[in-house]
Amino acid sequence: MALDPSYLRYDKRRYGMDHERYAWSMLVDRPKVNWPNGARIALWLSVHLEFFPLNPEGKPFKLPGGMVTPYPDLRHFTLRDYGNRVGVQRLLRLFERLRLRASFPTNAAVALRMPSLLRDLAGHELVGHGRDMDHPHFGGMEEGAERSLIAESLAALRGASGQKVEGWISPGKSESAATPELLVEHGVRWFGDWINDDMPYRFETARGPLVALPHSLELSDRQILIDYRHAETDFTDQLLDQHRFLAREAAATGSGRVLAITLHPWVIGQPHRIFALERALEAILREPGVWNATGAELCQSWEAQQSRAP
Repeated sequence: MALDPSYLRYDKRRYGMDHERYAWSMLVDRPKVNWPNGARIALWLSVHLEFFPLNPEGKPFKLPGGMVTPYPDLRHFTLRDYGNRVGVQRLLRLFERLRLRASFPTNAAVALRMPSLLRDLAGHELVGHGRDMDHPHFGGMEEGAERSLIAESLAALRGASGQKVEGWISPGKSESAATPELLVEHGVRWFGDWINDDMPYRFETARGPLVALPHSLELSDRQILIDYRHAETDFTDQLLDQHRFLAREAAATGSGRVLAITLHPWVIGQPHRIFALERALEAILREPGVWNATGAELCQSWEAQQSRAP
């Protein structure tokens, strides 16, 4: 029996992308980007403040970093709690000493349970990060339920901080097909869920555009130190290697690059690990041409230059 010809037809077959979310473009062919003060590298620090329920439902799947053993998994729950009570303060002191500002993707549950922690983040950027780490956004999710989840998550952060909160990173970077539209509907300008580039790019939705920022998964403390089980010295080396290569590429092309570093206080906030981050940041900041930026500042600088592009 012959296969029906319809199985071999693909109506969107063409050069470039097979969807309308963003245009096909090679990084080397794009207009040059110039960061403020002639900087070659935009240093973007992203620190995740997350709440992991002790007895998660894990539906339709467990998010990274969730509980492992049967209830009550106190071993992992208390380690995550350590990050939000102890580890994050070490990071804040380090940032203050180095005069750095960071973006903090924050679960709404953290804002509601630990409002004093949000007050400690004055001067940094809050970023929407869902309700908690047991409420993923996923394919097939009922749109009304996801709309409520996004609205509640952003309202909690905006109400507790007074910030506009115009950025978003989904828990586990998981989305439904409607997530981008719902983000625009609720006043989000940029998001970091799609990790398919080294620079910002325009992302289309039915309700208007977003800016997709290159939020790092590969250069994440949890990914490198916990999942890959690399040594702390390896983490330092990888941060420095990333900076070294991007700076060389920026010099060769005459266009800026983004050095995005993803951090979790329960991982990098440990006494035996934070020196690995400290050494890397001190070395990066000794180099010329580094601009420390929040996600909102990256978005604003990039958008302004795109509007001037021919």
